[in-house]
Amino acid sequence: QVQLVESGGGLVQPGGSMRLSCVVSGGIFRAYSMGWYRQSPGQERELVAWVSTSSSANYRDSVKGRFTISRDNAKNTVYLQLNSLKPEDTAVYYCNRVPPIRAWGQGTQVTVSS
Repeated sequence: QVQLVESGGGLVQPGGSMRLSCVVSGGIFRAYSMGWYRQSPGQERELVAWVSTSSSANYRDSVKGRFTISRDNAKNTVYLQLNSLKPEDTAVYYCNRVPPIRAWGQGTQVTVSS
């Protein structure tokens, strides 16, 4: 079965940067598009960025030009570089396939605050 383990979150000031990592075990990592999702309190989980099997990247409008998604198939890992962070980026960030499977990891909390 597929397991997803996110890391790299924390507290950062507005305008700061952070890099999230997600290690995927089980399944054939390189065969699936992967995405980063986030969920704020009281909000639905939303897809933030996704990367295809050929490493073509896509982003929701609110993060375009600030976030960069990438993948390393040799390490079964997907990354999300977050730059120019804003308070509204505060959320728990999760990785999963696109479309997602039922299993989710524990996520990693990103808090943007001064």
